[in-house]
Amino acid sequence: MKKNILYTLLVALSTVVFVSCNSDDLNSTSIFVDSPVEMTSFEQWIYKEYTEVYNIDFKYRMEDIESDLNYNLSPAKVEKSKEMAVLLKHLCLETYTEVTGSTDFIRSHFPKIVHIVGSAAYNNAGTMILGTAEGGLKMSLYYINNIELNDYAHLKKYYFKTIFHEFAHIFHQKRPYSTDFNEISGSDYVTDDWNVAWGPGDAGDVVARKSGFISAYASKDVDEDFVELLAYYVINTEAEWNAIIAQGGEVGAPIMEAKFEIVYNYMINTWDIDLDDVRRVYLRRQSEIPSLEFANLQ
Repeated sequence: MKKNILYTLLVALSTVVFVSCNSDDLNSTSIFVDSPVEMTSFEQWIYKEYTEVYNIDFKYRMEDIESDLNYNLSPAKVEKSKEMAVLLKHLCLETYTEVTGSTDFIRSHFPKIVHIVGSAAYNNAGTMILGTAEGGLKMSLYYINNIELNDYAHLKKYYFKTIFHEFAHIFHQKRPYSTDFNEISGSDYVTDDWNVAWGPGDAGDVVARKSGFISAYASKDVDEDFVELLAYYVINTEAEWNAIIAQGGEVGAPIMEAKFEIVYNYMINTWDIDLDDVRRVYLRRQSEIPSLEFANLQ
């Protein structure tokens, strides 16, 4: 008898639950509504000039998810963000576009995210990090708040050597260069001791050249050596390049020349890009900086 009562109750409860579940009409309207975000004129310019043309997301608002939390960083100022957005587009993206004759090259190979930070990043060794590239997908650029538009040497040293350097990593990651390059300096690479092996700053670069490295950082490893040579060649005039090579002396100069010959031939044979053309276009575009609009971007 008790069992019959229990079964009856269970059936009744199941019926109630079943009916109540099926009698509720769910509202298709979500209670979570995203507030519309109105883009500034600068953001509209970014969308038009970066996203639509090159499929690149240029992030000038510092985001935790994009930032390296190991460093004490500060965001980029809006006016400096505009300057970098215009310079990067004019001197790098449009340089390669002009040389290749199409936006397809940048759309296919340049990182999809460019994230800029106002301050520099300093590691425990006391060296300043100016840029990083992550798996060919994102390029982070630092020290943006210190841009000096009228100082070409400053722009080259702190920004465009870094940009061409980081972009060059994508080339060899996608299509390896000849192993002949690895054998030229062989065991002379100093890994993480590069910042103390040759001395500080620009003087350290000069010392490194006497051992066949275009810069102190180039002596870190073979890949850094490769991309440093490419970057230095593109952003310097022929006279400036020859003066840099000459600092290597009788020992270092032939080593740098031998390595660069491999870099140069690799870019022509593998990517159909003549670095002489890249340098010519870059230098012409650099001379056009005074005529560029940086403030009223529409």
